[in-house]
Amino acid sequence: DNNLLGKFELTGLPPAPRGVPQIEVTFDIDANGILNVSAVDKSTGKENKITITNDKGRFSKDEIEKMVQDADKYKAEDDQQREKIAAKNSLESYAYHMKSSVEDESLKGKISEEEKKLVVDKCSQTISWLENNQLAEKDEYEHQQKELERVCKPVVTKLYQGAAAGSCGSQAGDTSQGPTIERSTKTTDCII
Repeated sequence: DNNLLGKFELTGLPPAPRGVPQIEVTFDIDANGILNVSAVDKSTGKENKITITNDKGRFSKDEIEKMVQDADKYKAEDDQQREKIAAKNSLESYAYHMKSSVEDESLKGKISEEEKKLVVDKCSQTISWLENNQLAEKDEYEHQQKELERVCKPVVTKLYQGAAAGSCGSQAGDTSQGPTIERSTKTTDCII
């Protein structure tokens, strides 16, 4: 459980696609228990900060000791929750990234409209699944990501191979990490 110590907002940020804004948050606590928190948007330089002093709303040493003991007691549950959230965030990020990659106008013509539709539809289906399954378990998120990768990787590999070289000829094998080229006796080796 979290305890609210204070609030501040970083406003006036320009609209940007998901995952693009970069906010640097700094926490600093001094010997007197005074907490300084600042946030800076790296693209605009806009900044806001708050100082939280060791007075009202803060905890006694006994309360802090109890919280530390509770944190130790529930560490395994917290770790499971953290892993679940990481799996959910990974799936969500991958779905939005794949969708925007195939919709990128600068890559038009590198894949067919059918391939583009296949990826966009699967990404939209996954995003919809995420919205309707906010309390899913880690393995469910991981399964959904594997299913999405199964559809996206062949198309995105083709997309990047077409964008990267174009002069290597056809490549064999499933290049599951994007624009890597594997050696095969059936193809021409190429160095990018």
